[in-house]
Amino acid sequence: MVFTTPRISFDSLMHGLPMKAQNEIHQALDNVGTMLSIQNPKVAAAMAPSAIRGLVLKENKGADHVDLKANHSAYYTLNYQGDFTEMYELYRRAVSHQWDGDADLPWGTQVTPDNPNTPILPRKFIPFEVPEKYGMKLNKKEEQQLTWDVAAWLLSQFMHGEQGALYAAAQVTECVQWMDGKLYGATQVMDEGRHLEVFLRYLDTKMEKIYTVNDNLFVIIDDLMTDGRWDIKFLGMQIMIEGLALGAFTTMYQQTREPLVKQLLKYVIQDEARHVHYGVLALREHITKNVSEAERREREDWAFEVALLMRNRFKLREIYDEWFSHKIPLKTWDAEILQAPSMLSFRSTMFQRLVPNLEYIGLMSDRIKEHYDKAGLTRYLGGLNATQLTEDDLTAEDTADDEMPDELREIAQNM
Repeated sequence: MVFTTPRISFDSLMHGLPMKAQNEIHQALDNVGTMLSIQNPKVAAAMAPSAIRGLVLKENKGADHVDLKANHSAYYTLNYQGDFTEMYELYRRAVSHQWDGDADLPWGTQVTPDNPNTPILPRKFIPFEVPEKYGMKLNKKEEQQLTWDVAAWLLSQFMHGEQGALYAAAQVTECVQWMDGKLYGATQVMDEGRHLEVFLRYLDTKMEKIYTVNDNLFVIIDDLMTDGRWDIKFLGMQIMIEGLALGAFTTMYQQTREPLVKQLLKYVIQDEARHVHYGVLALREHITKNVSEAERREREDWAFEVALLMRNRFKLREIYDEWFSHKIPLKTWDAEILQAPSMLSFRSTMFQRLVPNLEYIGLMSDRIKEHYDKAGLTRYLGGLNATQLTEDDLTAEDTADDEMPDELREIAQNM
């Protein structure tokens, strides 16, 4: 007689566990999968300490601060001659476009979740169909509150990113080798401080709610702050975080009808457009002239892995914990939220900003293109990079149809 062992799926084993246990196991496996997916061993080794602090130890949760150990050398120039004309022109533009977060914004505007004429986000932006699939039909007041919370979550992540950008801008200003770059960097430090100020003020006084920093975002910021290589700091902040944030800001700017946050985002977008422009100027010069082929490949791999982390940032898990953790398994939520129309559109806009910049600075070889192609991101190759986009381009009102084209939907679903 031959005895055979019945094959039991992992999902069936999970099914018998309490929801909380299922969620903890899924989150642990998801975090492990994120790290194991990094193919370049140098990139994996460099990011591992930050991943442990953010994904495993959760140092970004439950404390009032985290100590990030900076490890870089400041470049003190003894030759004060300006030698980067385009960067100096960008510096002059930044000086002339400074704005006052207190005086130049209409802070007297009343902001409420129940004003149908000035919704902070449209109803179609919120994936109400996800809880409805699991028997959670929200009433009108609950829908308004969930919309409010999603907006607060987005703006909270913007604010946390701006704090990271403030520190990175200060570090890069120390490290950058061009005097014109140092002058421009000083204006960006001021910009980031102002962005942090206005996002915090809006969340604190208008929304009266702030969400903690998302785990994936914290990992990236921690990695940037502790990496000693100036060009990695530059790549991570100026191209990756600022580039993706520019797409996120633009999406919310086009969607919101709340006049205060719309004006706030317009000012921030105009600044961020210069920041990304600064990044592509400096990195194109550096990558095409100063790094070895092995170093360039490592930076290609690093940028790709960070792009995937940024993509995974928008699973709204903090919203899930607050609203749905008692009813919907986390694994199901992750799968559903990644396919929600608003999130598909959100990611599409972000990568529309990012991929052309990576291509322009020389981090899109045929080797790495294969990885981007598998992630559904190569359709953005050949798009406009930061040197070709104006501030008016980025703050133009969206006149596209509400429905995502089938071609774009198919590509976005593969991201």
